[in-house]
Amino acid sequence: MNTLMNTLKIGPAGHAMSSLEGASDGRVAQHSYAALAIAHDAREQTASSTETFPGLRALAKPQSLRVAIKVRGKILFINLGDVVAVQAKGKCVWLRQNASSYLLRESISVVAERLESRGFIRIHRSVLVNASFVEEIWPLSTGEYCLRVEGGKEYTVTRTYKKNLQSLAEFWIGTGAFFPS
Repeated sequence: MNTLMNTLKIGPAGHAMSSLEGASDGRVAQHSYAALAIAHDAREQTASSTETFPGLRALAKPQSLRVAIKVRGKILFINLGDVVAVQAKGKCVWLRQNASSYLLRESISVVAERLESRGFIRIHRSVLVNASFVEEIWPLSTGEYCLRVEGGKEYTVTRTYKKNLQSLAEFWIGTGAFFPS
């Protein structure tokens, strides 16, 4: 009696390899090629899924949310998710966390451009806030708004930047008259 064993192994490059032990007829070879084709199709389907759903690619290759800054001759790595606000003071900016702050020799415009895609919104000519820390906003009689972040710190949102408040949430319910033009 001829015993056949078909094993499917993954090679060093991630390709499926089939090895037949005791193969003597064509049906076994066809079975082996079918197994290789199924493995190849699964690999292509996984690759196309990460192209179709960019979120899968992000999960597979996590992006670093750390930023390197030069402070007093050292390079510090801070997590952008911990930065509550960025405030301009003259030609420099302060990155404010709940417990600490870091002074950078950079203009607020340059920092705003770099952090816009990371969830920071400009609410004043000298202030950016991390949208994930915003807890509450309310209108003032001057046409400006007041914005409160976690920790209780309040910032004024000027009329020039009030349109940016729309980006605080994916959608708004019952706020039709809240942001008049």
